[in-house]
Amino acid sequence: MNEQDHIVIVDDDAEIRSLLEDYLRRNGYEASSASGGRELTRVLERRRADLIVLDVMMPGEDGFDVCRRLRAESSIPIIMLTARGEDTDKIVGLELGADDYLAKPFNPRELLARIKGVLRRARSLPGETAGAPEQGCLEFSGWALNTLSRNLVSPDRVTVPLSGAEYQLLEAFLRHPNRVLSRDHLLNLSRGREAVAFDRSIDMQVSRLRRRLRDHDSSLIQTVRGQGYLLASEVRRTGS
Repeated sequence: MNEQDHIVIVDDDAEIRSLLEDYLRRNGYEASSASGGRELTRVLERRRADLIVLDVMMPGEDGFDVCRRLRAESSIPIIMLTARGEDTDKIVGLELGADDYLAKPFNPRELLARIKGVLRRARSLPGETAGAPEQGCLEFSGWALNTLSRNLVSPDRVTVPLSGAEYQLLEAFLRHPNRVLSRDHLLNLSRGREAVAFDRSIDMQVSRLRRRLRDHDSSLIQTVRGQGYLLASEVRRTGS
């Protein structure tokens, strides 16, 4: 963990905000909170956030709306807090670009572990098992992913924004082109945790990544029935 990472908790419950702020500070983080999207905007105007913990169920602008707005303008890691058993909330949150989710009620230690994991993934490159990861650009099918700036550039030279989870997933594919990767393997490469039984979050992330890549006919990221996914493209590594 980098010293004094800044975590922002967004929840309309003042007691939850206070408890989580205190807990995170006691565990070495700088913590701020906001009661909703409007107050979050004011917090971010004063100080950049390293990660946002975002509740789904809020009056007015709910967590989905806030997540959608954040993803339109930044790639700040987001952990969404969902109602227990509401798989739809998890799926929608991941489709909108959240990096992870946690069901309420939860143990603060579990949230702390999720925060550490998401921050670690946001700052590391997946798929490398030894030595320093290669830096520069990964070019494929007219696209280019810059692993230094983490920008994705389309064939017509337009920069396409990626969430942290989308970036990690795309790079996992690019490090293993033309190879079938199972859902469990993709979770391990791109999110650093083993797949939970019936965890379909990778399917949601692949669907979102296909939209980013305009891969509407699934010819670039192919589904291999019963096995996983495959990036059907040659990949060329170039200098930064």
